[in-house]
Amino acid sequence: MPAVAESIDATAEVQGCLSKMAIMPGKKGEAARYTLRVGDERLALNACLGRPLALAWTGAIACTHCGRATKKSFAQGHCYPCFKALAQCDTCIMKPETCHFFEGTCREPEWAERHCFQPHIVYLSNASGLKVGITRGTQVPTRWLDQGAVQALPVFTVDTRQQSGFVEMLFKEEVSDRTNWRAMLKGDTFEMDLPAERDRLLSRLDGGLANLRERFGADSIRLLDEPPVTLDYPVLEYPTKVVSHNLDKNPEIAGTLLGLKGQYLILDSGVINLRKYTGYEVRVAA
Repeated sequence: MPAVAESIDATAEVQGCLSKMAIMPGKKGEAARYTLRVGDERLALNACLGRPLALAWTGAIACTHCGRATKKSFAQGHCYPCFKALAQCDTCIMKPETCHFFEGTCREPEWAERHCFQPHIVYLSNASGLKVGITRGTQVPTRWLDQGAVQALPVFTVDTRQQSGFVEMLFKEEVSDRTNWRAMLKGDTFEMDLPAERDRLLSRLDGGLANLRERFGADSIRLLDEPPVTLDYPVLEYPTKVVSHNLDKNPEIAGTLLGLKGQYLILDSGVINLRKYTGYEVRVAA
């Protein structure tokens, strides 16, 4: 990635390739702080709320890994050769329980050792209702903010990504692993008692968890005792009907910025998931 520049003024025009928005949790009682990353420029988005914002795709896409031009983006910002070659684009990233490292077929064993053989968290969250998820321990609370969760509760810490996948599979017998993004963007989320939900699920999954501990070791799946986390987002107004912008179909979008949640911009003209367009070269006027 290029060197990070200082945040530019809220009134500016910049051009470059999109990266996913950087999100920092707000201080207690404050909303998360969003930064738009366009090439090596940074735009503090919270200051743009209530103001016009326009994005125009130039038609160019650059691979976020190798930098080569590509006509189509794969796996959120990769060219096809990188998509086929990189471990981070393999199907086992989405389905960790299918890890094939020990079969000797991992695309990048050294990358896997740095990313997959690290402590992972299995968590419950509430973005559009109760869901289970996994993430590296270093990605808390970034993962929850990226998903637009308003509540989150770490449940287990495990030694590897594969182990987290097996635990998640157990939980998926009782609870979804997906977010209803339309409900999330409408703000249709009610507060939940996550510790009570955790306890309910643990009682139902006790046998399966015992089997996993027998397989991987008694100390491989460790129950956490942490309080739930509450997350807030800078939203002036939630949409009553969610209309989604698509840069591939309409390369120019504009509207008043009404909110920021997950990796979405909420405009009065519709919403757009910026992470979907990682690597797209855009002009941004704010």
